[in-house]
Amino acid sequence: MDEEAFFRRLREEMVRTQIAERGIRNPRVLEAMRRVPRHLFVPEDLRHRAYEDTPLPIGEGQTISQPYMVAWMTELLEAGEGDRVLEIGTGSGYQAAVLCELVKEVYTIEKNLLLAREAEERLRSLGYANVRVRVGDGTLGWPEEAPFDGIIVTAGAPSVPQPLLEQLAEGGRLVIPVGSATMQMLTVVRKEDGAFRTTEEGSCIFVPLVGKYGWRRFR
Repeated sequence: MDEEAFFRRLREEMVRTQIAERGIRNPRVLEAMRRVPRHLFVPEDLRHRAYEDTPLPIGEGQTISQPYMVAWMTELLEAGEGDRVLEIGTGSGYQAAVLCELVKEVYTIEKNLLLAREAEERLRSLGYANVRVRVGDGTLGWPEEAPFDGIIVTAGAPSVPQPLLEQLAEGGRLVIPVGSATMQMLTVVRKEDGAFRTTEEGSCIFVPLVGKYGWRRFR
């Protein structure tokens, strides 16, 4: 078995045992998770662990989320093919790649210049042409490209950043971990008739969100 076939088999097993069997039902999300080669989004010395049910370090004190969490947040986003989505916390670019499989346009913001540039190069090399990467304070969003049909935040926030609410389109969904710096509740905010409706979906643990509306200011 060649390397790509080997990783494809691991990816199929990941989707079946870690994602589908744990309750993710959206067929488009499951297919996106099957398509994106997660092993290319982790350091080379960790590729043999890429399809384990765990987050992995990607450098600069950051991690790539466990596959189930990526699938869960993506399903909660309820993204449509024609949607424009904003991601806060590019990291390795893995979540952005999954979103690229599902929506028209992805805008992703990363505070760390090195991670942002590596993710941008990685996404381009894999053929994802419907994504734009920005370096900056993600808690401020991307106002000149707003509004967004979906916003996904891959770091834990003390509260929902006001700029992100302002940049959410009517009928849009915002998925964000909210809570303490060490434990959060995965929260979904829906904008309906100009008002925001919030639901809590379950506990999670993410690295702290850095920025003006996060745990500490972006520098």
